[in-house]
Amino acid sequence: MKRVVILGGGYGGMNALHGLLDGVRDDVHITVIDRNPYHSLKTEFYTIAAGTESDRHARVDFPEHEQVDYVFDEIENIDVEAEHIRVKGGLEPVPYDYLLIGLGCEDNYHGIEGAQTFTESVQTFSKARSAGYAINNLGAYGKITVVGAGLSGIEVASEVRESRPDLNIRLLDRGSSVLKAFDSKIQEYVEKWFNDNDVEVIHHANVEYVEKDGVCNNGLCYINDVTVWTAGVRPNFLVRELPFEKDDQEKVIINDFYQVPTHQNVYVVGDCASSEYSPSAQLAGQQGEKVADVLRAVLQDRVPERPGDVKLKGSLGSLGKNDGFGNMLQKPMTGVLPRLAKSGVLWLSKRH
Repeated sequence: MKRVVILGGGYGGMNALHGLLDGVRDDVHITVIDRNPYHSLKTEFYTIAAGTESDRHARVDFPEHEQVDYVFDEIENIDVEAEHIRVKGGLEPVPYDYLLIGLGCEDNYHGIEGAQTFTESVQTFSKARSAGYAINNLGAYGKITVVGAGLSGIEVASEVRESRPDLNIRLLDRGSSVLKAFDSKIQEYVEKWFNDNDVEVIHHANVEYVEKDGVCNNGLCYINDVTVWTAGVRPNFLVRELPFEKDDQEKVIINDFYQVPTHQNVYVVGDCASSEYSPSAQLAGQQGEKVADVLRAVLQDRVPERPGDVKLKGSLGSLGKNDGFGNMLQKPMTGVLPRLAKSGVLWLSKRH
């Protein structure tokens, strides 16, 4: 029996699983290890933090198959020499012949004092729930600071504004314009949206430390009730601890087949894998599909073909339920159309 273990039930892990189940041989057994008993749609966590959607909106059931087992627990250790995985609640380690790592990312606090202790997050389901409780339990005219004006920060701030028009919302942006990875047309549109909707945007921010009831930026401390951190990510700590060569962002360097060069039975996708592209659900999903093709050939004792290049279709973001932005057909677009497209992508993801 050939044992395949998939770490992480995110976009990369699930696309790989679906691909492997397409014509899986009888001598293959797959184990998926994830902390949650469902596939989490991480791109929708901002809605949970804002209280505009329920948990169910961001959950998809895992597929059932007689050759697939699930372990729902926190991973304690990845031992690539003994070739097994230890989980916190497990008495025996889970062995593997082939391992796929798709554990995603976690917040990068950049060593800023108090940031990890006193901020909310949208990086995991439980953290998004915590953020939602903290935000929606505020009384009228409560104060919220969102640190980071990338895609996550923009969606959190705009969704909270739509959910709670009474709140005072401040967005701290490190650069001279929000969404530095997007076209200037989109940046200007989003800046105007925030201005029109009474969200204060502070550019050239340099957060020095965070306290329970405030954020200190460039020598000025802002008093607030809730601080949400969206100022960068790094690979999961379990991956950072692995004895593999990594790039300057702590991501594992892989070959053209998504294998670790020194351990070619180990595959890495998504936020944990070194790539020329920025982290995204779309990137992880495409990589998962390509790994499935490679691993399916290996499991059938065939020489795998080199996977084709990743072809991203653009990025989409929301400004509440009725407005949005994104790169569509290689063109920057704003308004209702990209928002509808984002909803369509979510609909397809739930029915994959």
